[in-house]
Amino acid sequence: MEVFVTGGSGFVGQALCQALVESEYQVTVLSRSGKKTEEMPKSLGQCLGDPTEPGPWQQEAARHKLIINLAGASIFGRWNSDYKEQIHQSRVLTTRNLVQAIESGPNPSETVLISASAVGFYGFSDDRLLSEEDPPGDDFLARVCVDWEKEAKEAESCGARVVATRFGVVLGPQGGALKQMLPIFKKGLGGPLGSGKQWFSWIHLEDLVRGLLFVAKNRHIKDSVNLTSPNPVTNRSFAKALGQALHRPAITPVPALAAKLAMGEFAQVLLNGQRVMPRLLLDAGFEFLYPEVAEALKTVI
Repeated sequence: MEVFVTGGSGFVGQALCQALVESEYQVTVLSRSGKKTEEMPKSLGQCLGDPTEPGPWQQEAARHKLIINLAGASIFGRWNSDYKEQIHQSRVLTTRNLVQAIESGPNPSETVLISASAVGFYGFSDDRLLSEEDPPGDDFLARVCVDWEKEAKEAESCGARVVATRFGVVLGPQGGALKQMLPIFKKGLGGPLGSGKQWFSWIHLEDLVRGLLFVAKNRHIKDSVNLTSPNPVTNRSFAKALGQALHRPAITPVPALAAKLAMGEFAQVLLNGQRVMPRLLLDAGFEFLYPEVAEALKTVI
């Protein structure tokens, strides 16, 4: 099968494209520059274009029956009004343009759109255990996820199967959240953020990629699916597990005020959290390779 991927050069995208090629998919990646990283398979096809702008790339996307949408500006960093707008628009406009491509394609009712989202959809929810049936939150990232998923689900009006995949924090080598954490933890200066009691919903990169392929192959899966480990942990437990994996102490707490001063509004994402379960994946029979955080961390650092 042919598959069209946006965000294919990113941390998750590179791993997904490799897995797709190994599963004998013919993969076309939308690229702004046309440059491939060394980690990307040589057999990948490329289509030039900016996903936030309509263009000829939409004609290429329209001929594919499977589209996986991973594009979006990173949330890691100090937010200001301009960057928050970039976070929002990079996701919403890309998804809107993909839906328009599907609608104009030869067989929209035969198309599958798997569009990334995040567990930030649920907002900050203390200890409450969350599944796909729970409502959204009302903070900035929750509103981004709501708008993002709403754009994707517009493709249902022309008969496409749409799945919004809500990612937890992705643990993998050389990217994602760990890339931000490892320098400090390797120096023995890591530890819990704030109270450390906030929940941390995570997933191993390999399980995330396997989950995306599972969703693509199982036609009965639609709407929204949580892609998280079935065993979320508190921030304190995660810090302890990361320290043990590195053979370093991880007992230096980062006060909430210090985190806010260093990271601004983004700190709220780290100081709060969601306790999320992948209910629909488990009910569909998906089996995690790395359900426990300690074992997951040993494979990625």
